[in-house]
Amino acid sequence: MESHSPVLMVDRLGKIFTTRSWLTRKIKKEFIAVNKISFELKKGEILGLLGPNGAGKTTTIQMLLGTLTPSGGSIFYFGKDFAHRRSEILQQVGFASAYSKLPGKLTVYENLDVFGRLYGLPHRERQHRIARLLEVFSIVDLSNKLTRNLSAGQTTRAILAKAFLPNPEIVLLDEPTASLDPDIAHDIRQFILQQQRERNISIVFTSHNMDEVAEVCDRVVVMKNGNIVAADTPARLAASISVTRVELMISQGLEAAITYLNTHQLIHAKEKNSILIEIDEHKVSELLACLANVGVHYTQISINKPTLEDYFIRLAKQ
Repeated sequence: MESHSPVLMVDRLGKIFTTRSWLTRKIKKEFIAVNKISFELKKGEILGLLGPNGAGKTTTIQMLLGTLTPSGGSIFYFGKDFAHRRSEILQQVGFASAYSKLPGKLTVYENLDVFGRLYGLPHRERQHRIARLLEVFSIVDLSNKLTRNLSAGQTTRAILAKAFLPNPEIVLLDEPTASLDPDIAHDIRQFILQQQRERNISIVFTSHNMDEVAEVCDRVVVMKNGNIVAADTPARLAASISVTRVELMISQGLEAAITYLNTHQLIHAKEKNSILIEIDEHKVSELLACLANVGVHYTQISINKPTLEDYFIRLAKQ
């Protein structure tokens, strides 16, 4: 990843939805979906947009595509004002979402061919890229199938092929693996990382799969209620939670362990001879010493540090 000037800059971007009285046309209610957010995407960077449902992620993506008009703020791609040079900019921007559709009366190949023509790809180059992407996304056997007859996962793969067809400089991916089987989702992630390595492509990536975000994204912007509440690497966001899970397989002193944990009000769960304990990571050694002092012996121990999913769960609960 390179750290040159940003290829995408969002400055105080906002979106307010309003409802009006059908009789007087006066505004009855306003809902702030995105509240004056600012962030940057660097060349070669994969930036995650993370947040619970209703955080404003999809609304932000739609404004970046121009399918929603912002209520305020500005968007710059490659230093150009998106509001004034939308058509020119979108020639270099790809988009895919698990919730998008394709024209159902066309085959997968015909859909890709039409989009390739719209992007101005020459015939031979268009054929070569389509053939390669059909193979990459494991849909060669679906080439002549009408898209209206595809499953949700098959449609998603065709849409991903469409997004990468024109060799874009930036790709916006909204939940791209949501409807895919785990093996196909793995292949998609590897393809995305390969594109980053080989073409230094820049990607905005939304997902509810925290392991996926941690694997793919260089940096994460966290949204909640239309606001950006954090921005950092996945590892640093996970590390901001100090709670560690300690799991012990106890061979002697199970009741003594439970008594100790209850007395010290430590969060724990018991299953047969196993106890899972949540504790500050700096107090793990003290915990183990105290359990030994009350006669607890264990045959197995695992210490799991916080993950990005732990961070997300805490964020959603707050």
